Amino acid sequence: MVSHAATVSLQGIDATAVDVQVQLTSGLASFQVVGLPNSAVRESRERVRGAFHALGLRLPAKRITVNLAPADLAKEGSHFDLPIAVALLTALGVLPADAAENSLFMGELGLDGTLNPVPGCLPASIHANSAGIGQVFVPTNNATEAAWAEGVDVFGLAHLNDFINHIRGEAPLSTTPASACPPDPTSALDLQDIKGQESAKRAAEIAAAGGHNLLLIGPPGSGKSMLAKRLPALLPSLSPKEALEVSMIHSVAGALTGGGLLTTRPFRDPHHSASAVALTGGGLQAKPGEMSLAHRGVLFLDELPEFPRQVLETLRQPLENGNITVSRANKHITYPARFQFVAAMNPTPSGFFPDDPQCTDSPRAVAQYQSRLSGPLLDRIDLHVTVPAVAAKDLDLPSAKETSADVAARVAAARTLQAQRYGADGPVCNAELEGKLLETYATPDTEARQLLATAAEKFNLSARAYHRVLKVARTIADLAAEPQVRRPHVAEALAYRQIA
Repeated sequence: MVSHAATVSLQGIDATAVDVQVQLTSGLASFQVVGLPNSAVRESRERVRGAFHALGLRLPAKRITVNLAPADLAKEGSHFDLPIAVALLTALGVLPADAAENSLFMGELGLDGTLNPVPGCLPASIHANSAGIGQVFVPTNNATEAAWAEGVDVFGLAHLNDFINHIRGEAPLSTTPASACPPDPTSALDLQDIKGQESAKRAAEIAAAGGHNLLLIGPPGSGKSMLAKRLPALLPSLSPKEALEVSMIHSVAGALTGGGLLTTRPFRDPHHSASAVALTGGGLQAKPGEMSLAHRGVLFLDELPEFPRQVLETLRQPLENGNITVSRANKHITYPARFQFVAAMNPTPSGFFPDDPQCTDSPRAVAQYQSRLSGPLLDRIDLHVTVPAVAAKDLDLPSAKETSADVAARVAAARTLQAQRYGADGPVCNAELEGKLLETYATPDTEARQLLATAAEKFNLSARAYHRVLKVARTIADLAAEPQVRRPHVAEALAYRQIA
């Protein structure tokens, strides 16, 4: 007789069904796991054995074979512990033969029988719904995230004995309600904290309204990082569809520390010592990197020229396509990476503008420093903004009257116009406009077209830069609630292209 328990194998954010089969046969006592398991899966034998010992159960002196079907699919992760233990309990007769029917299991066992959290419970629960599975059993710390999948009953287990008592009817478990993660601390930061820098604040508002990439250039202490960290507070909340998509990525990465669904847009700010793999994703299990963890949110790179050149160049393809493919010898996984890129840098190695008396750098040193950023990367950044030093007298001024909430209201109004214009199946924001949609909705009037053509010829704008100017102009028009892109909108958009 073969006992079964259902679980999944995670390939990025996609879950593939896996049937855990356990068979007890006569022969030399052994415990084998087959079906292309990796080391973590093979080690489940000892964790299951220890958990059974803690329950007062002894494995029989028989040949125990665990098959993970389909056998040609590589299996990774410690979440196979719980389904193996459940299938083994039914094979031993401790639980009835139908104990695992219509159920999906994920969880890592401790030697004392406790269940530890595992990544990927949210996509696994969504898979259960699509496969017609009605119940999902996961560790208690993963239950609130898994409960966001519709159409399934999610039960949190603190100990393997909880499942045994639930099936026997001795201590039935209650379903877990869905909950949200606590908001990101950056969502509470306010633009009122920044003294002066009105032009930079205006650029941040445009970037938020259209989802545009932003580069802040200025000396140390001018407020570049402060402004970047306050950008998430200007962005609209995640839609239910976006929240589910973003949370699935964080679930696979094991980064849903709050135990629920993300409701605020992610803000990722890796240190400049981060490697290319840290940004793009990869490693032994091809986990998502910072670009994917920033999906539908903000990726902030401070001290941009301090990042290695090869690391920065990995940004080019995701900035254009909105996804990234992690290719390894044994797998190819594509993660979403539609993030808003924000960066900050000093204009020179000393940190001051070349015409500043405090700047001690030679022209050659300045040129070498700025050449760390390639032209193709800068071409993909829509707004290049100078952030000058703040005068000491301005620091004593009272806080600005306009709050982040005031700016966020204008951003929300502009985003609403875009949503109505493009529909549910169209681009989320102006930054995603491409091809015929760009020609249809961002066409400037005659005067604006002439200005753009003259600027493109004078400043030698690339085709990409030309189109990005149009996208920014479309956003500026949306902030003004004007249906037509006009000359003032194009003029302001062009002003943000002259620094790079």
